[in-house]
Amino acid sequence: MASVRPFRALRPAPELAEHVASVPYDVVSVDEARALAAGNEHSFLHVVRPEIDLPEGTDEHADEVYAKGAEALRALVASEAFVRDDAPRLYVYRLVMNGRAQTGIVGLVSAAEYDADVILKHENTRPDKEDDRTRHLLEQRAHAEPVMLTYRGDDAIDAAVAEAMEREPLYDFRAKDYVEHTVWALPDSEAVVQAFADVDVLYVADGHHRSAAASRAARDLPEVEEAGHFLAVLFPYDDMEILPYNRIIKDLPVGKGKFLDQLRRRFDIEEALFPDPEDYGLVAFYLGMDYGWHTLALPETQRDGVADTLDVARLAEFVLEPMLGITDPRTDENVGFVGGIRGTEELERLVDAGEADIAFSMFPTSPDELLDVSDAGELMPPKSTWFEPKLRSGLLVHTFWGEDA
Repeated sequence: MASVRPFRALRPAPELAEHVASVPYDVVSVDEARALAAGNEHSFLHVVRPEIDLPEGTDEHADEVYAKGAEALRALVASEAFVRDDAPRLYVYRLVMNGRAQTGIVGLVSAAEYDADVILKHENTRPDKEDDRTRHLLEQRAHAEPVMLTYRGDDAIDAAVAEAMEREPLYDFRAKDYVEHTVWALPDSEAVVQAFADVDVLYVADGHHRSAAASRAARDLPEVEEAGHFLAVLFPYDDMEILPYNRIIKDLPVGKGKFLDQLRRRFDIEEALFPDPEDYGLVAFYLGMDYGWHTLALPETQRDGVADTLDVARLAEFVLEPMLGITDPRTDENVGFVGGIRGTEELERLVDAGEADIAFSMFPTSPDELLDVSDAGELMPPKSTWFEPKLRSGLLVHTFWGEDA
């Protein structure tokens, strides 16, 4: 069974929360992070992207980058921008994007349960990214950014969340991307702790590298009990929205017209009225203004795994591997990935600008498919899910400095 644990949060003073809260480290480039944090000494980007405060061109894995992040966190804590709650508790975090709400519990989950597959994964991690996140955790001795987890819903948890939301929130603001962020303290954390004891497993939705890094940090600090639990926001799976993760191919092996003819010989191809596929099993592709958008119907997989039934896997099985020679999309530089939040306009731009020869617009992986693949103990192809809205960093921080347990 899963466990969720209250903690004494380090968090911004209410009047500064909007200025502290930042996008996650992995959704912006260094230049974008530098621009977002310009003129804002309280931005949490100084902690999660500390290279923005070092000379341009600094290696993001240089020793001084990790030291700078720890220094920035300590400076925020020493200022009046942050407060620490006087007692361990759980929190409720609601995000609203385009009128759609997604509400989760903020607390600590167990690194030991992650290692024991009580917290299930659906993606491989890259060793270099694990090393990077682990180094930040160990230098800062903090879980500065939460992992997004999901679970099969529970009425007792839903009731506790509803009760909390009747109270005055700790924070309530609309970010510049128009996503609304509201945080409440749970009045009865113990009731939720007990409810999660009846939840069999949790699932990593977004944050596989942060989870793996937290596990490694826990093993590196066995004497620090508080390091054995890491920060997460847990959403009921049917509350979550997954956007497509689209693909681009930089170079086709033949001309675009000839490639279209090859596709027509293998699949049912129709001219598309819209660039977004209308249903599971359909993929839209774009070869440029001279060809427009077409829809391709994917055949059923000839493979046995649950993950093989996903559209992203079937595109690989029937197009990327046999027609383009892309057998490992994690390392093949001819394939690129574009998050669904950028829209199909970005796919058209990349092809029309000559940065790609063809773009594939995918039907999104569903939360049910995520749970099915995880339950089967399998892994999805890389870049199968894009979650929106993104959690903001810096609103609730878990430190393991010894004095705050």
